[in-house]
Amino acid sequence: MLRLAGTYSVLQPAIAGRLRDRKLEHLAKLEPQCIVSANMGCILHLQSGTRTRVRHWIEVLDEALDENSH
Repeated sequence: MLRLAGTYSVLQPAIAGRLRDRKLEHLAKLEPQCIVSANMGCILHLQSGTRTRVRHWIEVLDEALDENSH
């Protein structure tokens, strides 16, 4: 079955919420400055459960390249 980004959190919200919370708990132990993902649905879903900024990897790369160009 093909699942588009974010559909799991819509179709199975209780399970998706528990999985998100568990993932964020594990990540919080690392005290990240930000969380990076390639999937827009995951970014939105993760961001809904944390104050830590969740970004697309291309944003992080663009920022790093911009910093190195000066």
